[in-house]
Amino acid sequence: MTFTFDETAYRNLLAEVAPKVIETEEEYERMLTVVERLTFAKNRTPEQRVLHKLLVKLIEVYEAQNYPIDLSVPHEILQHIMEASGTRQADLVGVIGSSGVVSEVVNGKRSISKAQAKMLGDYFKVSPSLFI
Repeated sequence: MTFTFDETAYRNLLAEVAPKVIETEEEYERMLTVVERLTFAKNRTPEQRVLHKLLVKLIEVYEAQNYPIDLSVPHEILQHIMEASGTRQADLVGVIGSSGVVSEVVNGKRSISKAQAKMLGDYFKVSPSLFI
């Protein structure tokens, strides 16, 4: 089952949506609405799939410029996971080191080694890369 791409149908879709680089919140909201409609459309045409891909790229660029993801530092991620799981510093003694080492790691005074990241990943059942 092969689909042929209909240039005329695609041009009509482009004319209807008029995609362009997103520069305002209003344009961003409009593109989100169109993408949402296309995302949940049943039996999307090849032209709709191509337009969807284009609009998602435009949205990603706008979001990267206007809503950058704040990358947390490893010890903050560790603190969050500990809080969410009810884990105390004392619980990590022996897992990643002595109570002094655990305290320094949790409070960001000592960086987390690769070996400690692996042990923390195993302990919390998450990817060790969170702690590096």
